Order: sequence, then C-alpha cells, then structure tokens
Amino acid sequence: MHLLTVLMEAVASLVPYAKMGAGLGAGIAAVGAGIGIGQIGRGAVEAIARQPEAVGDIRSNMIVSAALIEGVAFGAIVVCLLILFV
Repeated sequence: MHLLTVLMEAVASLVPYAKMGAGLGAGIAAVGAGIGIGQIGRGAVEAIARQPEAVGDIRSNMIVSAALIEGVAFGAIVVCLLILFV
C-alpha cells in the first residue's frame, strides 16, 4: 500500500510536465501538418508544370493526400487535448 501512495504522489507531481508536453505535442502536430501539406502543394505544382494534361489526376491525388495528413494531425491534436484536460 505504501508503494501505491508513493507512485500516486509522483504522478501528481508530474502533471504540469504532462500538460506542457501535451501543448508542445499539439503545436508540433500542427506545424508538421503544415509542412506536409506545403510539400504536397509544391510537388503538385511542379507535376502540373511538367504535365499540364494530367491536372485532374494530380489535383485529386493532392486533395486525398492533404486530407490524410490533416486527419492524422487532427487525431494527434485531439490526443494532446485529451491529455491536457483529462
């Protein structure tokens, strides 16, 4: 029983660090998503410049890729917010 009390006190003392980590994680997820979508846009513009006739296929693939990146980033931000507020 004494070990459980010590562990609970240790966890309670680390709560501010967990909240700080959750905030940093949410920020990193947002920045990572922005960088990823920027890379997708750059690649799409370069591909359209090389093959203008394939603009429809390139655009649809770009939208699907951007949506997947946004989904992962949104999931990471939700997890960080859950850590922050729960």
